[in-house]
Amino acid sequence: MSLKRKGQKASIDISNIVKRDFSYLAQNPDSANRPLWIDPDKGYIILERFHPLADLATDFLVTIAEPQSRPAFLHEYKITPHSLYAAVSVGLNGEDIISTLDKFLKTELPQTIKEFIRSCTKSYGKVKLVLKSNKYFVESSDTDVLQTLLKDNIIGPLRVNGSDEITTTCAPALGGLVIPGTKNAAGVQQADLPQNVNKDASESDQIEAVLNDEDNDDEKEGVHAFEIPNSAVEAVQKRCLDLSYPILEEYDFRYDNINPDLDIDLRPNTQIRPYQEKSLSKMFGNGRAKSGIIVLPCGAGKTLVGITAACTIRKGVIVLCTSSVSAVQWRNEFLKWSNINPEDITTFTSDSKEKFSGSTGVIVTTYSMVTNSRERAHDSKKMMDFLAGLEWGLMLLDEVHVVPANMFRRVISSIKTHSKLGLTATLLREDDKIDHLNFLVGPKLYEANWMELSQQGHIAKVQCAEVWCSMPTVFYEQYLQVSSRMKRTLAAINPSKFQACQFLINYHEARGDKIIVFSDELYSLKLYAYKLKRYLIYGGTSQEERLRVLDHFRHNPEVNTLFLSKIGDTSLDLPEATCLIQISSQFGSRRQEAQRLGRILRAKRRNDEGFSAFFYSLVSKDTSEMHFASKRQAFLIDQGYAFKVITKLDGIESMPDLAFSTAVEQQELLQGTLVDNETAIDDEIAADDLWGGEKSGGKGKKNTVRRVAGYLDQLSGVQDMAYIERNTSANKDLKRTKGEKSEFFKKMDRENKRRKKK
Repeated sequence: MSLKRKGQKASIDISNIVKRDFSYLAQNPDSANRPLWIDPDKGYIILERFHPLADLATDFLVTIAEPQSRPAFLHEYKITPHSLYAAVSVGLNGEDIISTLDKFLKTELPQTIKEFIRSCTKSYGKVKLVLKSNKYFVESSDTDVLQTLLKDNIIGPLRVNGSDEITTTCAPALGGLVIPGTKNAAGVQQADLPQNVNKDASESDQIEAVLNDEDNDDEKEGVHAFEIPNSAVEAVQKRCLDLSYPILEEYDFRYDNINPDLDIDLRPNTQIRPYQEKSLSKMFGNGRAKSGIIVLPCGAGKTLVGITAACTIRKGVIVLCTSSVSAVQWRNEFLKWSNINPEDITTFTSDSKEKFSGSTGVIVTTYSMVTNSRERAHDSKKMMDFLAGLEWGLMLLDEVHVVPANMFRRVISSIKTHSKLGLTATLLREDDKIDHLNFLVGPKLYEANWMELSQQGHIAKVQCAEVWCSMPTVFYEQYLQVSSRMKRTLAAINPSKFQACQFLINYHEARGDKIIVFSDELYSLKLYAYKLKRYLIYGGTSQEERLRVLDHFRHNPEVNTLFLSKIGDTSLDLPEATCLIQISSQFGSRRQEAQRLGRILRAKRRNDEGFSAFFYSLVSKDTSEMHFASKRQAFLIDQGYAFKVITKLDGIESMPDLAFSTAVEQQELLQGTLVDNETAIDDEIAADDLWGGEKSGGKGKKNTVRRVAGYLDQLSGVQDMAYIERNTSANKDLKRTKGEKSEFFKKMDRENKRRKKK
């Protein structure tokens, strides 16, 4: 590098340093006693987690800002318009936020941040969306605001024809509310904040008063409203957001005398955890039900939070899940945690289309059943008409991050509900549509800290490792020549990766662990499962077979390993699982990585002394998997997890029956893979349907004919003289089992004896 270039480089570095220099901010005299730093340009806040006031500051920051990164000692948050909208929705105002932030900061609060907070909070809450008598109304206590909206060239024409007048009614009164399952029934108060902080007591009390402030402002003046059609709800919400009048959805369910009450309550022995209580206090903080999103790690009890919300509102509830398996799980959880009559809760799936017996109840269904745009069977159409004709008190959106997809947006407009609660562990999408949730569902009400819950024993401690698997020369030469589609397949079936997977399965089965092996690459998933004689579930697995395999994985001590495709990423309750191995994944998806880690966070043994769950990501060296692996881990690293890199597994060479250990076996594997052209592989990927091939029109007919491109010599089936045995899935053992379950155990015993003889 030339001297001139060195000088240029140095000047660039210095300019970047100067740009990030905030020494001009006046430091407070007692800055050592304060835990926060702030970036006045971008709104980033750094929290010293080791500070005595850290717990108090964390509660405040979670309310007003978005968590960005939360490792052990320094946490990073960012103030955004949506995070401030969420803060206002739970009862804080702009001046409260400014004064409290000023108490925590080591420097003076910059004027730019003050102006930003005031501009974002001044108009929030002035416009509300209300459902009355199955009609939607835009409501405000300020007629000038409504006139501004009606003059808008987008909202104005959407007003219902014939409703020229602005209606005026009395504002509902607020009051105390008890959330079932909370300690001492202190429902509307947030969980107690830590008191053992080295700070002046009066100042701590002031901060706690702000955080615990209930929005008990009984509006004495009337409220004004105009009606909009159901189809215009999303457009109006989005436009109001653009006009800096974000719509607040609240449901005054205690004074709803039109919709029938649902007889439901938590069972007497059910008590929710402190963080669950805190999340619900954000939803019901002012005695009404706010629409929004609660973010909790997998295994932290999102389902119980949703059930408790349903028990609080006690009106009709519709639950939307990602698959029919999770729909069955949700129904079982309702029956487990609440005293609801089994006849008052039904499922609407391809196999079940029953209505509840009373005037109201709970219906659990899937997104695909509700959003189907094709012609429906008679029973499905009747059920959809039934759902669309009711006024639901609460809509629970499981795995809410899937809602922004275009097909799911129709859910919001096709079913009328007073309040919506989205539940997810990962509010992430790799596209830019995650922000759409702010007007489709509502603001983020609460997000838990993964590491904190792990330390408290609510979720399992996890050791994460990335295992690097070298690729044999013959494989790598082929890898460099084939298409990107085939590259993924070769990286997944890398013999070294297969051997590492086999070694880890044997090691953890010997320890008594229950193991899940994930693969997005369906061809490799079947190859691994068939070769290792383990059970598998993918999109083509029937509903009956899925439930049978899952039941044996949970309860049968002989079934310790389960291979899963991407259908197992979400909404699958397997608390027995303690080890996860990932052999193929969806490019650089951070969400998928976190969802898969969540499969082992709920481990039943999590509170055993010294227990840790294990998460392995197997990566083929010198392939695109290396690049995507680092991108996928970004979210988990931000949550405080650390990944250990393993380049060699000790003892793998001496392992008996190691698969593909010779060059001949590896060559046969490669040739067998290349025989299956890319068209066939893509067909298998398409068959791995997230919804398990679920059709809203009933069971439907299977497609028996399809067009496939190929060559004439492939009709002989011997073009490469390779033979691979395909249909030897261990699932068949379960299928053949008839009568009593003891037949299955006998068969497994015979299989185990054969293996020992070998």
